[in-house]
Amino acid sequence: MVWVRSVIFNVLFYMMFIAEMIIFTPIYFILPRKKAYFVPKFWARSNLWLMKVIVGTRVKIEGLENLPKGPFIFAPKHQNFWDTFAFLPHIEDPLYILKRELLWIPVFGWYVAKQRMIGIDRSARGKAMAEVMTRTLKEMKGGRQLIIYPEGTRRPPGAEPVYKYGIARLYRDLQMPVVPVVHQAGIFWPRRSILRQGGTIIARILPPIQPGMEEKEFFEHLVKTMEAASDQCLLDTVEANPHLILPDTVKKRLAELNAR
Repeated sequence: MVWVRSVIFNVLFYMMFIAEMIIFTPIYFILPRKKAYFVPKFWARSNLWLMKVIVGTRVKIEGLENLPKGPFIFAPKHQNFWDTFAFLPHIEDPLYILKRELLWIPVFGWYVAKQRMIGIDRSARGKAMAEVMTRTLKEMKGGRQLIIYPEGTRRPPGAEPVYKYGIARLYRDLQMPVVPVVHQAGIFWPRRSILRQGGTIIARILPPIQPGMEEKEFFEHLVKTMEAASDQCLLDTVEANPHLILPDTVKKRLAELNAR
């Protein structure tokens, strides 16, 4: 039954995406930039609603009170496509630094450009990177929240973490609070799979790390804090959802944690 619901969800997910693009695109490009953000946020909410109705997946976000007012760096675990949209309704004016090639995609690229997302050439050095930082700082001083994934790319739940040092440089250069976020949504929405599992996704927004720490000290503190919280979130998620089909990475990590 779980596979049938997964197929139905995936079909409706893309159908709904196309329908919303057709309906909202004219409105999106007429409205001022910040007001137009209601369209991506509506899309995010509709995805979460569809998961709940079709698959039976609910979301419990803990720690919303830890989100500061004004600009900050939002740093969630990155396990799947879910975490690229699930938090959008809770962030006032999100900002992304993304591959510049995404700006070249018809329609999607236009959406991104309207929100003044910052495209980056990953091979860029020196002056180009300095310009990216200048643009990012300008946007954030206007009150925006930068969403950045500390591990850079998607990692399976329970897998050994691979944090990128870039988050420490952003912390140093931007001088903004960093809000770590952990979850285990990759169990419910595995990457490279059509499987979608019901249950309750637990996401935890941790207290912000304020500016002022040394770069290396911050990086070590971030990794230690996020991994401890991620392990606890994994234990709590599995306990709350005993029916889940667990990937091998989760089984291995659970064995390690239970052996302590």
